[in-house]
Amino acid sequence: MKQKTTAITIFSLVIMLAIIPFFHTEEPPASAVEPGGDLAEKISNILTSEPVLDGALAGISIRSAEDGVLLYEHIGDTRLQPASVLKLFTAAAALSVLGDEYRFTTEVWSDGKIDGGTLAGDLFLKGMGDPTLLPADFDEMAKKLKSKGIKKITGAIVTDDRWYDNVRYSEDLTWNDEHQYFGAQVSALTASPNQDFDAGTVIVNILPGKIGKAANISLEPETDYVNIINETKTVDSEGEHDLIIEREHGSNSILVSGTIPVNAHNAREWVAVWEPSLFAGSLFKKSLEEHGIKVVGKIKTGAATGTMTNLISHKSMPLADLMIPFMKLSNNGHAEVLVKEMGKVIHGKGSWDDGLEVMGAELGSIGIDTNRLVLRDGSGISHANLVPANEITKLLFLAQSEKWFPAFKRSLPVAGEKDRMIGGTLRNRLKEEDLKHRLSAKTGTLTGVSTLAGYVKTSSGENLIFSVLLNNLLDDREGRKVEDRIVRILAR
Repeated sequence: MKQKTTAITIFSLVIMLAIIPFFHTEEPPASAVEPGGDLAEKISNILTSEPVLDGALAGISIRSAEDGVLLYEHIGDTRLQPASVLKLFTAAAALSVLGDEYRFTTEVWSDGKIDGGTLAGDLFLKGMGDPTLLPADFDEMAKKLKSKGIKKITGAIVTDDRWYDNVRYSEDLTWNDEHQYFGAQVSALTASPNQDFDAGTVIVNILPGKIGKAANISLEPETDYVNIINETKTVDSEGEHDLIIEREHGSNSILVSGTIPVNAHNAREWVAVWEPSLFAGSLFKKSLEEHGIKVVGKIKTGAATGTMTNLISHKSMPLADLMIPFMKLSNNGHAEVLVKEMGKVIHGKGSWDDGLEVMGAELGSIGIDTNRLVLRDGSGISHANLVPANEITKLLFLAQSEKWFPAFKRSLPVAGEKDRMIGGTLRNRLKEEDLKHRLSAKTGTLTGVSTLAGYVKTSSGENLIFSVLLNNLLDDREGRKVEDRIVRILAR
């Protein structure tokens, strides 16, 4: 009887020990793979002392850039929201699938004949994904058409954006982001106001008027495609600077309201247009008319066919150069275009579903465990995207052996560099002189999320790869301070 009781006691103890882990709700302790190092102690001190991390999740992964050995991790295999750090995966896949010399094409077709300077028919502007078209590019197209002797077009300007599907927004874009520049509609035919290449947007410039009067509002580029409703008021120099800019859903009416002090500087806001292909068509028509080509018809949508005449073609910058504004400035539109373009090139379908399938397959061929990822878009704007910190540092390590790596590395923001096309989203962070040129990394921000991942050179000359994913933050801006503290530990 005593032996039976002892056996039961031992069995009960085993069961209790087995189920204890299921009642343990705290995060697992951080682990440092580096023997004898104080890396774990220093970073763990940050994780336990920073008030902003109270109630938050911090996924951290640090590897040697030389051999990929994991030096430190904290819940590194837990899927977390990456925000714009996801663009690292999009950039790597796009460079691998398309190649760093890949260029987007825009074509001009006609269904009529040119006779005596008159083109009797419609002129078709066919977009094939270029997110970098500027008003200056339409000017060049107009000059080429004029050199062919065209002085008049009897038909319409027809915009053709069928290269991609007609789904304009990624699956999880929130409705209140659709007028924001980072939530602009994705189209195979679109245009940008300047060399930031925020495709499908206009820049609204607001300057104070006389006290008591409305502000002075102008657009870049100058266009009548959008309608400004000016309900602003200029107040004295002590008054409140409080401007609200909104575009009405389903229209191109932009309401500007609020107050601006008489001594205020120019306020600038990028606003996404409704139906970017027609916007591009309006800019093209404006360029034609400014170069002496009369257009009788209006602007409409349609489809160019192979039976028509291809008059001119325009090529974008190579993908290696496009990577600079894409990654340095964290351009969401570029990310989504690249996803759709991958789908178009590989499967003949320019959709998110096809593009993400190609993206996942290509990442898998590079060596990423795609079963650990949840990919909903290419930009990281979706809160449903999920990536482990360890998989990010793995990508950054594996990318070093790819032929496209120089273009990939060059595209990353460089800490403390004032030039926007070098420093990018890191130009105002980690500006200490001893850190200059030693940190190249991609930033990411969503509501409640702050992330950073890239390459850092230590004071002893060793190259490290890191990723920091901070989720469930009450203040995502405060999260950047945590990331910067961690980077300083790695660098010094």
